[in-house]
Amino acid sequence: MNPLEPRPIDLPAKVDLGLRADLAFLDDAKILGAPEDPADLPRWRGKLAEWLIGAYDRTPYDGSHYEVPGREWTQTAYSVALVWLWDDQLYDAETGQFTPDKFVQHGIDDFGGYDAVVLWHAYPVIGIDSRNQFDFYRDVPRLRELVDDLHRLGLKVFFDYNPWDVGTRRAAGSDAEEFAALVTDYAVDGVFLDTLKEGDPAFARALLKANPAIALEGESRLPMARIGDHALSWAQWFADTRAPGVLRAHLFERRHMMHHTRRWNRDHSDELQSAWVNGVGMLVWESVFSSWVGWNARDRATLRRMVAAQRAFAPVLLNGDWIQLTPEVPDKARDHGIYGSRWDLADITFWTLINRDEQDFEGIVLRSEDQVGDWYDVTSGVPITADDEGVHLVVPGRGVTGIVRVGATAGPNCRATARRLGTLPRPHVKDSSFPAAPAQRLPVPAVSGEASIGPAVVVPAGEHALTVRHRRRETGLYDQAPYVEEWKPLPPRLHDIRTVRREVTLPEISVAVSEVTNGEFAEFLQATGYRPRIANRFLQHWVDGAPVAGTEDQPVTYVDLPDARAYAAWRGGRLPTEDEWQVAAGLDEFTRAEPLVWNLTESEHRDGRSRFCILKGGSHYTAEGSDWYADGGPKEPEVSFKLVLTGGGLDRSETIGFRVAG
Repeated sequence: MNPLEPRPIDLPAKVDLGLRADLAFLDDAKILGAPEDPADLPRWRGKLAEWLIGAYDRTPYDGSHYEVPGREWTQTAYSVALVWLWDDQLYDAETGQFTPDKFVQHGIDDFGGYDAVVLWHAYPVIGIDSRNQFDFYRDVPRLRELVDDLHRLGLKVFFDYNPWDVGTRRAAGSDAEEFAALVTDYAVDGVFLDTLKEGDPAFARALLKANPAIALEGESRLPMARIGDHALSWAQWFADTRAPGVLRAHLFERRHMMHHTRRWNRDHSDELQSAWVNGVGMLVWESVFSSWVGWNARDRATLRRMVAAQRAFAPVLLNGDWIQLTPEVPDKARDHGIYGSRWDLADITFWTLINRDEQDFEGIVLRSEDQVGDWYDVTSGVPITADDEGVHLVVPGRGVTGIVRVGATAGPNCRATARRLGTLPRPHVKDSSFPAAPAQRLPVPAVSGEASIGPAVVVPAGEHALTVRHRRRETGLYDQAPYVEEWKPLPPRLHDIRTVRREVTLPEISVAVSEVTNGEFAEFLQATGYRPRIANRFLQHWVDGAPVAGTEDQPVTYVDLPDARAYAAWRGGRLPTEDEWQVAAGLDEFTRAEPLVWNLTESEHRDGRSRFCILKGGSHYTAEGSDWYADGGPKEPEVSFKLVLTGGGLDRSETIGFRVAG
C-alpha cells in the first residue's frame, strides 16, 4: 500500500447511473462521487434524490435528536479546534495558569474563530503509569473553571473518550457511568469518540441521562442507523472526485454537522473545498500529539472567509434547496476547475464556488437567469453586479468564493449581513508554504565540576556513535511529524520500531550510578525548604510529608522536571542528557534501582505549541491491552521514549524518577 494514496475504503463511491441501479450500497459511502462527464450531472442529481428516498425507507428515522433544546449549536459548529489541554496557546507552563482568552484570540486571528473545542487530555501520555483516562481529566487543577471560561468566550466544549483504555486503573463505575459523571461535573457540551465511528448505545444512553442535550461526534464514517443519535461526525481521510462529491451523512440529514480533517496534511484545500460546497465544517488541529502541522497562510485565509459566510447564512445552508454542482457554472469556468453548489431559501440565493486549479480564474463564474436583486461577493469584499453575460469574478487558485443574491422580498437583516460581508476586506492569500516550527531543545545548564552527586561513572569527552530505537506511534521522536501528507497510518507502520543512528559530541561528565532516592530527596527538602509552584501530585506517595518507612532507598517518584532540576542544582549538577545517560548506561558501574522507573533527562524541547522530553530506561509498569498506551516495562539503554509534557502537576508519576550528572 502506498501511504500517500487513499485506500479503497477512503475513495468516493461511484454512483451507478443505470436505469434500474440498486443504490442501497451508497448507504455505506463516505462521499457520493460526482461523474467525470458534465453531461451526466442531471442524471447524477436525480440518482442522489432517488438514493435519499430509498435511504429513508431503509433507515428508521424521525430526526427528533436534532430538535432537542440545547443541541442546536451543533448544526452551525463550522469550525472546531482539537487542542492538547496543555497547548502553549491554552496553558502557560511558567505560571501554571490556563489562558483561554489567548487561545480564543488566536483562533479568531488565524481561523476566523472557533465554535467549539475538543480538550484532548490523555493520549499519548496515558499508560506511562496506572492512571486511567478519567484520572487525566479529574486530576487537572481548575479544569471546570477553564470550561466555564471557554463557555463565557462563546465556545462549546468536547471531552474525549478513549474506548481502548482497558488496562489502566479500573474506576469504580463503568466507562459509561464515569464519563456521564464527567459530563455533569464539568458541564461538557459534547463527547468526541476517539477511534470510533459510533458510540455504544448503552454508553450514549448514560450520557443522555446526564445531559439530554449532549452531542456525540465519532472519528470516521457514521453508519446510517446512528445519524439519528449522533449530531456530528468527522469526515476524516475522505477522498473526493475532481468535481466535488456529496457527503452522504449530511445529504441524508442536513442538520448533521461534519468536520473535514486530514491531520498530517500540509495542504488542506481539498477538505476546505468539500466543506464549502457541502455546507459543513472543518476541524483545526495544528499540533498533532506534539508534532507541529500548522496550517499554511492560504488555507487559514480560506477558512476565515468560509466561516464568516457560513455563520451568516446558516439558515440557507440548513433549510434551503440544495443544487449540487449547479449547472450555472459555464463550460470555460468548469474546464478550468470551477465547481459549486447553489442554495435557495425564500428570496436569498447562496452560491458556494471552488477552484480546483492552482491558478486563479477570472471571468464569468455564473450564468444566472435571474439578475434581479442585490449581489454580493461575501468572501472577498469585492462589490459585484450581474448582467446578461453573468457574474464576473476572480476565484482564487485552490480557494473558494461565495456569492449571495438578495431579492426584493428578503428581510433587511439579511441584506445588511450580505452588505457587511461583501464590504469586509479579505484579500486572497496565495502563500501555501508550510509554516515550519521545529522543536528547539532548551539550553543544557552548565556545571562547575564540583557537583556532589555520590558514586558516579564518567562519560568520556568526544564523539560517540549512538544507535537509538523508539516506537514511532503518532509522536515521532524529536521535531518531525511522522506521517506527512499520508492517508490513515495503520499497523504495522503506525506502531513500528524505528532505529536512528546519531553522531554526538559530549563533554566529559559524571553521571550518578543510580537514581535519587526518597531519602535523598527528603534531605533536599529539609535543607532548602523547596516547594513547587504547583503542588498537585507532588510526592503523592509520601505520608505526612515523609517517605513511607522502608522506602527511603527506593527511587523518588512523583516529581516533574522542575522538581528534578531543583534537586540537581542543589547538588551542584544537572540532569544528564539522553545521550549522556545512554553512554553512561553502557558502563559497568551503572545500575538501576528497584522498583524500576523511567529516568528524566535534560532534553526538554519546545516548538511554541507543545513541550516534550526524552525518558530513558523503562519502568516496572506496563499497561496492557492496547497499542495506544505509552511504553512500559524494562528497556535497553538505546531505547528512547518521547514524553509529551503536560501541566498542573500531571507529569508527576509513580513510574518516573531521575538521576544527577555533574
